[in-house]
Parts: sequence; structure tokens; C-alpha cells
Amino acid sequence: MAIYLYSIDEAVDRKLIVTKSISGQAKAGTLVHIMDCIPKSNGGFTVCYRITQTGQDFTMDFDTLKQFCSWARIDDFIARHYDNLQEHEIMHYMKITGREFNSFYLPILIAVIVVIWLIMILAVKGVAGIVLAVVLSIAAAAGTFFYYKYQKKQIVLYIYSKVGQNSWGVIIK
Repeated sequence: MAIYLYSIDEAVDRKLIVTKSISGQAKAGTLVHIMDCIPKSNGGFTVCYRITQTGQDFTMDFDTLKQFCSWARIDDFIARHYDNLQEHEIMHYMKITGREFNSFYLPILIAVIVVIWLIMILAVKGVAGIVLAVVLSIAAAAGTFFYYKYQKKQIVLYIYSKVGQNSWGVIIK
């Protein structure tokens, strides 16, 4: 679940997690502090940011707000506890929590339903095959949805447990 901005001004003086690596810029999984935004004449803008760990300053041009939101995203929890997490954990968390219906759930569901219908029509002919295919399609939709929710829950619990163990002395199971 990505959080999008309504205006680039919302990003100024905030910490964001870089989600897409671009050559010569901060790599994915890096925490950056957006310091300023300078509008350009063509409707785009130049973002001035600092990598929080190293203190290096960079600038980067964006044509649209959507392009900026695909490069970095707001995640206050990760920004607050960035020091307690490793880069691969942050990237895995962003990958799973950034999934959307069209990019994750729908392709898997379509593939499973096509396979179910092919098998049922070829193996079990007639009305029984169609009824069984409908029932299995509904079960596949529910199973895919619950798997999607289960993965999100597991990664969030893992991140909270890791942060809790390091920061608060509490282990979440």
C-alpha cells in the first residue's frame, strides 16, 4: 500500500525511503531527507535531498509527482526505526507492502482460474465440470486473497518484532 502525495510540498522536510535505484543517486532502501523542492518552468521540479546515514547532498529532477512517488515513498515507521533494520529487510518490507491488486493479486488469480477451468473442462466434462470449476475458482480467489493478507501480516509482525526486540526489549510473536 503505497502512500501518494497530493503536492510535492508535502515531501519537503520529511524522511522518505527510496524504492527505485537510479544511477548516480541514492540506491533503493536508503533513507533520504527531502530538504527543498524547486519548481521548473516546464511543470517539473528539482528535489534537493540528503542521505541520512552519510550526510551527502544530492539533487534530482522529476517531470511529474507520480514519477517522484515511484522513486521514493513515505513510511514513517521505517523512517523512525531505520537504524534497527537491515537493507534486505527494508526492501522485502517495501516489496510486500507496496503490492497492489493489479500488480500482484490479479495476475495470480487469472492464471490459477485459467488452469482450473482448463483442467475441469478437459477432465470433468459437462455440467459437473462447470460447477466444479466455479467452486474451485471461488476457492482460488479466496485462497489467493488470504495468502496476500497473510504475507503482509507476517512481514509487518517480523519488522515490529525486530524493532521491538532492539528498541523496546519486547518480542512480538
